[in-house]
Amino acid sequence: MNFSKITNYFVQSYEELKRVSWPSKKEIIRLTIIVIISTIIAMLLISGLDWVLTKLVNYFIIKNSP
Repeated sequence: MNFSKITNYFVQSYEELKRVSWPSKKEIIRLTIIVIISTIIAMLLISGLDWVLTKLVNYFIIKNSP
C-alpha cells in the first residue's frame, strides 16, 4: 500500500478546499428559504393534482359501477 499517494490526495484536497468560494451566512439563509418555499409550492401542486385525479377516478368508478 502506497501511503504517499494517500497523503498526497488529502494534501491536495485540503488545498482545493481553501480555494472554494463558500457562501455567506446571509446567502445560505436566503437560499434555504427559497428551497423551503419551492418545496411547499411543489407539495401543494402535487397534492392538488392528486386530489383532483382521485375525485375524477372516484367519479368515473362510482358512475360506471353496476
